[in-house]
Amino acid sequence: MGRLKQCWSSLLVLAVVVIGTGAVPITYLQSAVAKGAVCLDGSAPAYHFDKGFGSGVNNWIVHMEGGGWCTDVASCNERKGTMKGSSKFMNKDFGFSGILGGKQSTNPDFYNWNRIKVRYCDGSSFTGNVEAVNPANKLFFRGARIWRAVIDDLMAKGMKNAQNAILSGCSAGALAAILHCDTFRAILPRTASVKCVSDAGYFIHGKDITGGSYIESYYSKVVALHGSAKSLPVSCTSKMKPELCFFPQYVVPSMRTPLFVINAAFDSWQIKNVLAPTAVDKGKQWKNCKLDLKKCSAAQLKTVQGFRDQMMRALSPVHSTPSRGLFLDSCHAHCQGGSAASWSGDKGPQVANTRIAKAVGNWFYGRSAFQKIDCPSPTCNPTCPAISTED
Repeated sequence: MGRLKQCWSSLLVLAVVVIGTGAVPITYLQSAVAKGAVCLDGSAPAYHFDKGFGSGVNNWIVHMEGGGWCTDVASCNERKGTMKGSSKFMNKDFGFSGILGGKQSTNPDFYNWNRIKVRYCDGSSFTGNVEAVNPANKLFFRGARIWRAVIDDLMAKGMKNAQNAILSGCSAGALAAILHCDTFRAILPRTASVKCVSDAGYFIHGKDITGGSYIESYYSKVVALHGSAKSLPVSCTSKMKPELCFFPQYVVPSMRTPLFVINAAFDSWQIKNVLAPTAVDKGKQWKNCKLDLKKCSAAQLKTVQGFRDQMMRALSPVHSTPSRGLFLDSCHAHCQGGSAASWSGDKGPQVANTRIAKAVGNWFYGRSAFQKIDCPSPTCNPTCPAISTED
């Protein structure tokens, strides 16, 4: 009896630790494999699901993980041996925080919702859909099928009764939230309030340091390899080349579902990969500057400031529509809604004396609109934390 009591005590301590850290177990969607909805290596897609309770039992937030893209067989093969290309390598538990956090104190508007983190293992922002599998590399390009299989599974688990719902994501997952936003709205009940949130997913069709657009050629490779064209919004692909529809500035104007954009004007990923990608920085003059803006020369800072100008122009479809929300800070950061500290913490970024959690919550529930743009320089906002590069 003593041993049994000790065992139960140990289990209770373990349960308290797990609950306290917000660790949510993984769900492997084995039923998706038969539909061909699989990761790059053919393994089952996966997500983490923390069930809603109380007043949030019929509210849902589906948040898509980020992690870049793969543009060719070699880079996709590399991902295949990691959690970004195979569910075999994914951590079994995931700590939920920020927009997914389960504590009322740090996530007051969404803490008791059904909260889902969809793992990212396709390398295409959930847009790939190629039927054929080359026997030489055995790569599966099925991101769009993964997205639909996960949504269908969640509908069967209660999302069909949703009263409120958000499709969100970070980085490549945030881009997916924009690209799939109207489809998500169409799948859910007509009576539900459905909106989308992009955290660091507003990748711009920007000019790089040579005056060209390296990011356009990069996205064209993603779209071609993964067969993404047929999964992108027709409202965009009917007007322009499909790779341009990876840029939200061309998708958002025809979106019907309300969207909130959280972004840094000096987005650290975009400074590194849109403005000064290694492929065009032949002399490596930008190697230090793009990682730490304090190490930029005066001329480089002027170019960085020009990137913000490009960002502002690209965001015009967001701040020209009242139903959309915008939190554009001047931090050198990427993905700011994933941790409690940056989402709602005392030391998190603020724009117009407002933290991200409050801005998004007020917007979602219609308490107040929020479209705020920060002061114009990368050093002007004292609430910007040290560089964050979560993706």
